Amino acid sequence: MNENSPRHEAPLTSVHNPRVKRVIALQQKSAERRAAGLFVVEGRRELAHCLAAGFKAEEIFICPDIAGDAEVPAGTPVSPAVYARMAYRDSTEGVLALVRERRLTLADLRLGESPLLMVLEGVEKPGNLGAVLRSADAARADAVIVCDPLTDLYNPNLIRASVGAAFTVPTVACSSQECIDFLKERGIRILTAQLQDSRPYYDTDMRCPTALVMGTESTGLTQQWREAADAHIRIPMLGRLDSLNVSVSAAVLLFEAVRQRGARTPAERN
Repeated sequence: MNENSPRHEAPLTSVHNPRVKRVIALQQKSAERRAAGLFVVEGRRELAHCLAAGFKAEEIFICPDIAGDAEVPAGTPVSPAVYARMAYRDSTEGVLALVRERRLTLADLRLGESPLLMVLEGVEKPGNLGAVLRSADAARADAVIVCDPLTDLYNPNLIRASVGAAFTVPTVACSSQECIDFLKERGIRILTAQLQDSRPYYDTDMRCPTALVMGTESTGLTQQWREAADAHIRIPMLGRLDSLNVSVSAAVLLFEAVRQRGARTPAERN
C-alpha cells in the first residue's frame, strides 16, 4: 500500500453510504454521468493512464483487502463487500476513482504533418469502441473521431475494453457533417470501408493524411460518408461470411497504414 494511504481510517462498510451510492449510480447510468460530469475508472493500470493523461480524480476508493501491498494512490478505504458493489467488473485490483470528464472537440485536436485518423460512424457497442481505441493507441493514430455516437464515451465497458487507451488516444464525438467538413478543410483523405465499388485496402495509398472511416457491422456507412469519400476500400473476405467485427477491421486497416508509413517501435529505432 502506498505510504500516503489512510491506513488507520475506518473503511466504508455500508452500500447505503451516499458516496458509495453515487459511485454505483455513475457506473450504471449514462444520464448520471452526463449530469455530474464524472465517470468511474477501475484498476491500477487504467487509473495510472488516466491521471498521466491529465484527467483529475475527484475521489479515489481503495479496498485494502484486495489491493494488499500493491502501490496504489491514497484514497478512502472501503470493505470488500462495498467494493464488490461499487466495481463494475471483477478483479480490478481494489482501486477505483471518480474522475472529472474532459470532452474534446475537433478544434482541440493537434494533428501532425501526415495525420492518421480513425473515424467511426454510429458505433453502438462500447466494447467495440474500446477495442478500436486500443488498436488506435498501438498504431499511434492521431485521434479517434466518433460520429453520431450511440454509446457513452465514458461507459465502463468502453473503458474496460480499451485497457486505458480511452485516455491515451484523443477522442472526439461530433456529427458526421462536422467531421466531413473538418477533414475536407484540412486536406485529409477520406477512405471509407465498404463492400460496394471498392478496392482492396492494401492497394490504396495511406501514407498521406488519412482518415479511415467505418460504419456499424449491421448497416455499414450511410450514403453521406460514401459520397464524401475520396476512395472506397475493403478487406477481402475469403470465407463464407461477408464481414469482420468492426474492431478487428479497424486494427487491420490501421496497421496497413503503419506498414505503408514504415513506422518503427522505439526499440527498432535504436
